[in-house]
Amino acid sequence: MSVSRLSTIAQDYLKAIWSATEWSDEPATVKHLADRMGVRPATASDAVKRLAAQGFVVHEPYGSIELTDDGRTHAVAMVRRHRLIETFLVEMLGYGWDEVHDEAEILEHAVSDTMIERIDLALGHPSRDPHGDPIPSADGTPHRPDGVQLSAAPLDTDLLVCRISDADPDTLRHLSAHGFALDVAVRVDAHRPFAGELSLHIGNSPAPVVLGSVAAEAVWVTVADALQAEPAN
Repeated sequence: MSVSRLSTIAQDYLKAIWSATEWSDEPATVKHLADRMGVRPATASDAVKRLAAQGFVVHEPYGSIELTDDGRTHAVAMVRRHRLIETFLVEMLGYGWDEVHDEAEILEHAVSDTMIERIDLALGHPSRDPHGDPIPSADGTPHRPDGVQLSAAPLDTDLLVCRISDADPDTLRHLSAHGFALDVAVRVDAHRPFAGELSLHIGNSPAPVVLGSVAAEAVWVTVADALQAEPAN
């Protein structure tokens, strides 16, 4: 799935369109894409028009943005590159999980397809990146785990952390300081929507932790028994 024939901007937009709906049921829109890319809506709209002209997306004015088969192929290839590079930086070069996103944003456009496949081989074909986002396989198949945001998790249930959003490094550091990591056991004691927070226990710690809504929405969990029952990739 070579993406070398695309411009860097086109690669970034295709990846952002695909990623926008990976963990959300909300459709990708120009406004959402502009927020994600940190640009004005008019700039995002122009980029979408160019992608549509190239046959990578379908978009009606004021409607959702849909990837074509060709667009999806290139988008998933970029997602795979990004997440393999993040994993390599953490596991091989000792980066922190809050440091790798920006580095991967640069490197994903520079390395060859051959290097990506050698990174994959050297890492033992990992199924997820350091934040729990699934790494698509070489044929472009995504493997999103079943999970819900901690803010919507059931009470008094044995849960395991399966994903922590890397959208904000400060949130990652905050959660790490509380002991959050992939596969850590958690148990929600109480939701307090009136206060915008929840109380939970992490691992074997006897003391409860209180999280605000922003942090709670950045963590995804799955029922412990369900995750453990999944076959290994």
